[in-house]
Amino acid sequence: MSVHNEDIAAIFDEMADLLEIEDANPFRVRAYRNAARSVRSLGRELAEMVAKGEDLTQLPGIGKDLAAKIVERVQTGKVRALEKLHRKVPASLEDLLHIPGLGPKRVRLLFDELGIETLEQLAEAARAGRLQALPGFGAKTEQRIIDAIVAHRTQERRFLYSVARQYAEPLAAYLGETPGVERVVIAGSYRRGRETVGDLDILVTAVADSPVMDRFTAYDEVAEVISSGTTRATVILRSGLQVDLRVVPAHSLGAALHYFTGSKAHNIQIRRLGQQRGLKINEYGVFKGEHAIAGESEESVFASVGLPFIPPELRENRGEITAAREGRLPRLIERRDLHGDLHCHTRASDGHADMETMAIAAREAGLEYLAITDHSRHLSVAHGLDEKRLLQQIEEIDRLNERLHGITLLKGIEVDILEDGSLDLPDSVLAQLDLVVGAVHDHFGLSEKKQTARILRAMEQKYFTIFAHPSGRLLLKREAYAVDMPRVVEAARERGCFLELNAQPLRLDLKDTHCRLARERGVLLSINSDSHGPGGFGNLVCGINQARRGWLEKDDVLNTLPLSKLRKRLREMMG
Repeated sequence: MSVHNEDIAAIFDEMADLLEIEDANPFRVRAYRNAARSVRSLGRELAEMVAKGEDLTQLPGIGKDLAAKIVERVQTGKVRALEKLHRKVPASLEDLLHIPGLGPKRVRLLFDELGIETLEQLAEAARAGRLQALPGFGAKTEQRIIDAIVAHRTQERRFLYSVARQYAEPLAAYLGETPGVERVVIAGSYRRGRETVGDLDILVTAVADSPVMDRFTAYDEVAEVISSGTTRATVILRSGLQVDLRVVPAHSLGAALHYFTGSKAHNIQIRRLGQQRGLKINEYGVFKGEHAIAGESEESVFASVGLPFIPPELRENRGEITAAREGRLPRLIERRDLHGDLHCHTRASDGHADMETMAIAAREAGLEYLAITDHSRHLSVAHGLDEKRLLQQIEEIDRLNERLHGITLLKGIEVDILEDGSLDLPDSVLAQLDLVVGAVHDHFGLSEKKQTARILRAMEQKYFTIFAHPSGRLLLKREAYAVDMPRVVEAARERGCFLELNAQPLRLDLKDTHCRLARERGVLLSINSDSHGPGGFGNLVCGINQARRGWLEKDDVLNTLPLSKLRKRLREMMG
C-alpha cells in the first residue's frame, strides 16, 4: 500500500496536536511539529528511502524514535504510538481543532472546564453563552466560533495543490502504464494551478479493449469506489481526495480537456463566442450543425472562435479572452527563468540545515544565487538572530563564498516588522547586508488601517528591500490579516522596493489577483521558496504556478535577473 510524505507528515501533526491537548512536554510536541515540516520539505519520498534501507536519521529533524515510526507506518500502515494516544484522548476532540481559533490548548480548556468533546457540544455551549466564562473567550470569540462551525459544516474539503500533487502524479503515471492507454492528462483546477484542489479530473485516451477502468478502481490507494462504468469512474482515495476518471476518444480529447479544465465562467464565455458563429462547443467537440469541425486539440477549439491558445492558468474569465483577441496575452514565466532564491533559512534560526548544505541544494536545483535570510531576534520561537549573531553570519558567508563553486550566497535577514512599523534590527547592521526581507509575524488582529500604516512605515525604512508573504495567510488554516493591499502595492511602487510571492505551499502569498495588480503597477515580485531545508527548493514550482495565474512574465520577477544585474538593482534600491 503506497505511503506518501504527506501521509506521514499528517500523522506527526496529529500526534503533536494530541500531545498538546494532553499537555505533554512542549519539546516533545515541537519535535513532532518540526518533523512534519521537515517531511513536507523533502525532495524524495520516504517510502522509497525505507524500501532501500536508507538511514532516515540523517534527515533534518528525524531522530531514531521518529525514524522508527516512519518505518512502521510505511511497512505496516499503522503507528502504534498514535493508536495509544487515540485511546487516551477522545477522538472527537480532533474535530475541534479544525475550527479556526481553537488550538490544542483551548480545546483542552474546553474539555476540562465544560466537558466539550464534540462540535455539537461546542456549538450548543457557544449559543448558550457559556464560553465567555472561560479565560480568553469573549463575546466576539464566541460568535466567531459559531460562524466557523457553520462554515465548517457547509464547506467542501480542499487540499493544498502540493498535497494533491503527491497523489495526482503517481496515479497518472500508474494509469499511463495500462495496456492500450495512449494519453493521460490531469485536468480541472489542478491543471489551472489553483492554490487548493477539491477533487481531481483525469482524462484518458485508450484503445477499446484497454483495462484502464478496472485498473483505476483497483488502485491500491482507493478507499471507496463511488461509481464505475465503461467510460467513467469515481473513487475516493484513502487521503479523502475524490478522483473522476473519464475515457474519451482521441478526436475529442482537446474539447474534453478544455471543458474539464474550466473554469466554468471561462467555458461559458467560449461557448457564447461559438454560438455567435453558429457553433456548438461541448466536451465532445466543436460542431457546425451535425458536423464536428474541431476538438482533437485545445488549439483547434480556441481557433474555432478566432482565438490563440490560452494557457490553463489564465482561464478564470478575468480578461483573458479579450487579451487573447487583442494579442495581449502574457508570455508566462517558467521555472527555468529563475536564477536565484531570495528567502531561505538555516540552522542559525529555524531551518534544518547549515548554509553550505542549503547552497549545494540550491545549486542542484539549478539556481545561481541564494540569499540567506534567517529570522531576526524578535521571533524568539525561531531562535532569531541578534546583531552579534548576524554579524558573525555575514563573516561566515564571506568565507563560504570563497570556496563555493556554481552558487553565490547573498547576505540577508528576515527582519520582523514591529507593531509600530520599525524594524527589529538597527540600520547600522542592515546596511551591511545585500538585502533585507521584512515580515509581519505578530499582531495579526490589528485593524486594516493600523496594519496598513504599520507596513507602510516599514517599507519607508532605508534598507527595506522585500516585503515577505504580504498577507500573512496560511491556506486552509489562517485567513489573511486585514490590510489595504492596493495601497501596499502602490507604496512599493513609490518606494522602489519589492513584494514577495512566497512559494511555500501553505502560503502562496501573494494571491494571484494581487500578483496581477503588482504587475500592472510595475512592481517587481520575488518568487522565493522560504525553504527551511534542502528539499524546500522544490516549492518554487508552486510559486511559478501562482505567478502564472497572476499573469506574470519573466520581466515581472526580480530573481529572474542574473546575479550581476541583481546586485546592481539591489544597490540602486538600497541607496
